[in-house]
Amino acid sequence: MQKSIYKYMKVGLIHFMAYPETMKGEGPIVETLEKIAEDDFFTAVEISWIKDKETRIKAKELLVGSHLTVAYGAQPRLLLKGLNLNSLEERERFQAIGEVKDGVDEAYELGAEALAFLSGKDPEEGKRKEAQELLVNSIKEVCSYAKSKGNLGITLEIFDRHIDKKCLIGPAEEARKVAEKVRKDFDNFGLLVDLSHLPLLGETPREAILPLKDYLVHAHIGNCVLKDKNHPAYGDQHPRFGIEGGENDVEELVAFLKVLFEVEFLNEENPPIVSFEVKPLKSESSGVVITNAKRVLREAWARL
Repeated sequence: MQKSIYKYMKVGLIHFMAYPETMKGEGPIVETLEKIAEDDFFTAVEISWIKDKETRIKAKELLVGSHLTVAYGAQPRLLLKGLNLNSLEERERFQAIGEVKDGVDEAYELGAEALAFLSGKDPEEGKRKEAQELLVNSIKEVCSYAKSKGNLGITLEIFDRHIDKKCLIGPAEEARKVAEKVRKDFDNFGLLVDLSHLPLLGETPREAILPLKDYLVHAHIGNCVLKDKNHPAYGDQHPRFGIEGGENDVEELVAFLKVLFEVEFLNEENPPIVSFEVKPLKSESSGVVITNAKRVLREAWARL
């Protein structure tokens, strides 16, 4: 591809994955955000909860001055608290909805244009249909709340069902059914597909993306380890591209991007956010893992 990548996407980085010491809403949030803001390779950043009010103020000032497009990930709020938007227990479900609503408030406070979350645990097969209906109801409540306050987009990220997070959503066809039901009432809703999760779901890029093309609003790119259960990055841990035993590198990213072009997700009129979701192992530095990802994207783009 000879044209600039920035004509077709906003290149983002998921802050709380690249710097996992911030994932709990604490730690060197402003200092690490500043590193991203100073790197002009990125035109977008995905942040998550910031528990301290003064730190949120500082982060907002930094983001306003950075000219970065901002998105908000509510996934840590749900995962770290063990919350489930499709729980069969009403009290647990309402608690999860309340947590995401708190994320909506914070996303508006920080100037984000979209908020993403994930479905809860996949129940036993006989309860799956009921859980999907409950998820749809939960998402609609979040969409309504977000819409009452402004133009924040609400996004469901698709995760694995059997390996690591073991989420209800899940396979692409089932994600599409959920999106169809929500979109009937809320135009501020869409889906997020993650290259890292495709091997865990056993789906090719075409199988994962084509059913969702009418609802796809956001994408993540990264890697996973599937075959070796003893690997330190086994499951949904988003290791660097090309790691030994990993599933994704330049070739897989090329295939993913080609399908995103095919469905016109990557486009010049309204370039979407496409963010790296990469996390260093304990022995690795965030800076090297981030630079690894940038090199892989540059090489993949040159092959299109």
